[in-house]
Amino acid sequence: MYTITLFILAGIAEIGGGYLIWLWLRDGKPFWYGIIGGIVLILYGIIPTLQKFPSFGRVYAAYGGVFIILSVLWGWGMDKKTPDTYDWIGAVICIIGVSVMLWGPRH
Repeated sequence: MYTITLFILAGIAEIGGGYLIWLWLRDGKPFWYGIIGGIVLILYGIIPTLQKFPSFGRVYAAYGGVFIILSVLWGWGMDKKTPDTYDWIGAVICIIGVSVMLWGPRH
């Protein structure tokens, strides 16, 4: 559960920080949106280091799949863009890939 929680926190930090910078640069929000977004993105860089897996590459590759799923959900919740069938199929493929990468048997 610890692993999944860290992946979700990292995803929310990356997407949320990027979203705040998007709002500042693309939607004309105040400068402090960008500052807070930058701070949140720094936190995103720290959170994955708390994972127990020994390989940086494996953690970030698996996180990529989680990021895709969270991005679909963020777009649905924040941007009101309902995911279609292919978004959901892609998300399921990603979560299967993440599971294989992290918990597949290794010798």
